Order: sequence, then structure tokens, then C-alpha cells
Amino acid sequence: MCSVIDLWNECLSIIKNRISESVFVTWFKPIIPLNYDKKEIILQVPTMFFYEYIEEKYSDLIRAALNTVTGEDTVLLYRVLMDRDINTPHSDVPAISHKPQLPARQQKVFSPFENTVNVNFDSQLNETYTFDSFVEGNSNKLVRSAGLNIAQNPGKTVFNPLFIFGNSGVGKTHISNAIGIETKKQNPHKRILYVSANLFQIQYTDAVRTNNQNDFLNFYQSLDMLIIDDIHEFMSKPGTQNTFFNIFNHLHRLGKQIILTCDRQPLELKGMEERLLTRFRWGLTAEITKPDIELRNNILRYKIKNNNLLISEDVISFIADNVTENIRDLEGVLISLLAHSTINNEEISVELAKKIINLTPKEKKKINIEYICDLVCEHYSVSQDDLCSKSRKAIVAQPRQVAMYLARKHTSYSLDTIANTIGNRTHATVIHSCKLIESLIKQDKLLKNDIQMLEARIK
Repeated sequence: MCSVIDLWNECLSIIKNRISESVFVTWFKPIIPLNYDKKEIILQVPTMFFYEYIEEKYSDLIRAALNTVTGEDTVLLYRVLMDRDINTPHSDVPAISHKPQLPARQQKVFSPFENTVNVNFDSQLNETYTFDSFVEGNSNKLVRSAGLNIAQNPGKTVFNPLFIFGNSGVGKTHISNAIGIETKKQNPHKRILYVSANLFQIQYTDAVRTNNQNDFLNFYQSLDMLIIDDIHEFMSKPGTQNTFFNIFNHLHRLGKQIILTCDRQPLELKGMEERLLTRFRWGLTAEITKPDIELRNNILRYKIKNNNLLISEDVISFIADNVTENIRDLEGVLISLLAHSTINNEEISVELAKKIINLTPKEKKKINIEYICDLVCEHYSVSQDDLCSKSRKAIVAQPRQVAMYLARKHTSYSLDTIANTIGNRTHATVIHSCKLIESLIKQDKLLKNDIQMLEARIK
């Protein structure tokens, strides 16, 4: 009988032909086969984040390769090398006494913590996002005022942390950068860092894989101001949340400023640990709503003046009346107007603005798990409480399975996030539900019709 290493190498030769080289190097080379016995294979992966990603994106491919090589259905189990405090679906697999050396990472991510002593500290701030270029209105007045107070005395006001939430394109990234820039202007020696939640997770994963967790923590705990954009991306990422919890506590205890942006208020962050949600509410939680008509007009006038454009008031009014959702859409229409006018040598008029706005894709409705659950509950006449309950009655179970199936198909959320949101279940339940619905659709015309009707509303 071949060894587990030989078996896994045969599987890799099959997998390698079905994916790109970069995917293979990033996601398959670090996997270490540990044991194969009684139709079960145990694969060691570096982190919980790594496990979640592999299970969601490539589990079917791995299982198919295993079945091809072994000639039988093989149970796939994982052992997470780090994050030992996190319970995985396969926590019953015995711990391995040795720790094989992980391969060196091929591609390096931006890792500022590699050099913590740096006179020219790179704050990663966008220098164009200043208070001067942030047009004030009723929808953002509170956040702007709090931001100016923070810049005067970072970490020492009651606005710590500052938690800014609102829909995409309303100016959360702009104002958070503006606070950082103004603070740095008044306090040049302060260590200020702007980082997206996604990049923070990548850095954390990289630090774990290269055994640099202490450097990672030391760097982030040495900051005077930490700005994290899109904190909702930490949902259902327990390893990342635990690390951020320690960083948050350290900075807050030392009176350092923390600024977070999010697409929803803290109470709606399902899959986020309660101890973090409590801390998010320690300071000021402020919403930026969509701009009103006065603010839309003022933003357009500012951008037109700042870019030395000549656009009449009637065109400005027409755009402001018809582009209402967010600032990003206003900027997009202005850019398109300028491009059409320059390329076609056409005067910027209301008629041209009408043409541009009709050409501009309308902002897509926000498709998230909660939205899909609402549609499913309405379609099947069940309550949210029933959908997320432990009930196994068919009248509730099938709508729940449909919701999981649609959430996986039409959103980019991880299996664990879907599982936590719909009844606090496991990722295995989501996989089972998706496969069951896929199978039933082929046989049950009524169910197929239900799915088609729901998908039509989602799209």
C-alpha cells in the first residue's frame, strides 16, 4: 500500500492540471498529508482562514482527486496547525506530535511590521482624502465634527473608538483617511496606519504561516492610531477576531485612537464576537446616510470647480435630482460627461447628461444573506425566527435549505458566515443543504419553480 505522501502527490498531479499555477502554489503546496487509514485522509493546513477557504472553494476538487486515486469514497479531514483554540468540524482528529516545516511562501504581501523602526513610517493614507475635499452636509455632519475633534486630540476624546457605518460610496473611506491625514499634520511623529480589513486578514495569515505572530502583534500594538476599513469582513473569522481583540484592548488601554468603518451598525454584525461588539460601542457610533439634494449639488459644484470644468447650473441640478444614492455615482457621471464631451467634441448639456445617466448602470441592490432570508420567508410564509430555529419540520427545513443554497450561490460569504447567520449552524450543514437542493431541483418541478422565482427577485 502506498504511503500517504505518495497518495497525496498523485492527487496533486490531478489537481494541478485543473487550476492555475498561482492557485496551486498558494493554496495546495502548503497542505501537508498526515495520515491515510480506513478510507480517511487527514490533511494539515496552516490556519483556520486557510481551512475555510480551501473547504469552500476546492473541497469538491480534492475529493474528486482522492476518489480517482484511491478508487473509493474517501473521508476528508483537516488538522489546523495554528488556531488550536478554535473548534473545527473535525476537532476529534488527534493532535499530531510533530510539526512539519511549511514551505516558504512564494508571494509576499505588504507587511509593514517587518520593520517597526522606521523614520519615514508609511501610514498608507490616501493624501487626496482630506477634510478640505470632504463636503459637509446633514448626512455626514456628525462624523466630520467628531473627526476634527479626534485629529486635535487623538485617543483622548470620548470618540474612541469611532465606529462609522453606512452604505457603499457615502464617504466612509474618505473621512477616515481625512482624520488620519489631519492628525499626522498636527502630530508628525505619531504612528498612524490605514488598512483594509481584507489586508489585515492577509497579513495575519501570512504572519501565522511564517511564525511571525509576535512581530505582527508588536507592530499593531505600537501604533498611535489604527484605522480599519470594512471591519464587517472580520465576521465569522474567529482567529482574526481574537487577534484584533488583543490589539484593540492594548491600544485602547494606552489611550491610542481606533477608527473603524463598516457597511452596517454593530448590532447587525452576525458572526462577530460579542466581546468585540461591546467594545465597538464604547465610543461614538455614527452613520453616514445617502446625500440629500443640497449636499449632492454642493459636491458637484466643488468637484467641478476643483477640476476647472465649465458646467451650467441646470446640468448640475439635473444630475443632483437624478443621481441620488451615493457620492461615487455622482463622480462617475461627471467623469463620463467630461469623457463624452472631450472625445465627441460635444457641449456638456442636460441632453448629454440624460444620455450619460441612462448609460450609467444603476447601483445594484445589496445582496446579502439577510436579504435572501427575507425573500425566502416571504415566499414560503415562514417567520425569521422559524427559519433560524432548530425545527426539522419539513415546512421550515426546506425553506432553510433553500436560503442556504441561494446564499451560497448569490453571495461571496463563506460557508461559516452563512451557517452562523442562518440558525448558528455548521458549515457542513450548508454544504449538505446545497447538495440536497441541487439534487431535488432535478426531480421536483415545484421546487425548481420556487428557486427560479426567488432568483428572479434576487437578480
